[in-house]
Amino acid sequence: MLFEGFLRISPACEACGYDLSKADSGDGPAVFIILIAGFLVCFAALFVEFTLHPPIWVHLVLWLPLITFVSVGLLRPMKGLMVAAQVANRASEAGRRDV
Repeated sequence: MLFEGFLRISPACEACGYDLSKADSGDGPAVFIILIAGFLVCFAALFVEFTLHPPIWVHLVLWLPLITFVSVGLLRPMKGLMVAAQVANRASEAGRRDV
């Protein structure tokens, strides 16, 4: 398992013992989620606004829960993707120099 909890990375891979303690995705997943979820929900909200012209409360009832669920739903897969990219590219901590 890659994750111990919802977003906490395990210190080591259970299958092969690979050290994951230095794997840190930082803010990368949040940036991609903002871009992806923002594009999808904003496009849908604008489409609904210009085709149906609903009152503002309908927008609040529709889009606030949707943006929350999309964002939380994408957090774990995007974090796993970022950690996998770090492992695949043998990325190391920024500024760290092994002598």
